[in-house]
Amino acid sequence: MGVMRIILMNAARVEKSYWQSPFLTPEAIERQLVLGLEQSRDTVLPEVLLKQRFRSFVEDELPGMVRGSLALVAHPGASSCPRNVRGPAALAVGPEGGFVPFEIEKLASRGFTPVSLGERALNVETAIPALMGRLMS
Repeated sequence: MGVMRIILMNAARVEKSYWQSPFLTPEAIERQLVLGLEQSRDTVLPEVLLKQRFRSFVEDELPGMVRGSLALVAHPGASSCPRNVRGPAALAVGPEGGFVPFEIEKLASRGFTPVSLGERALNVETAIPALMGRLMS
């Protein structure tokens, strides 16, 4: 889908055991990325970063990474997600149950605008392609 970078970051509602998952080993991540490239007939692997400290990452690293991009954070009940975005975009999607208010405030203070796909909360596996499809169409 043209994603250049994927950042898996910790959040209050992320289960602590998530970070010990065998699916997060570099080999497992690369295997899934290669499968995705094969399916999409692409040749450029996205960069994958694992960030286990939410606050320091959002305060210190994230602003530089999203500079010049339309920065959006998925949050139920927010304004409608834009369509057909031209130019770079950064999209933050929380874990199951979403970001807690502190996390939304912290992301907003770093330039992220809360957006939504409607009243229903979606699981991560559904929300990401739905949001990306909307941004690209």
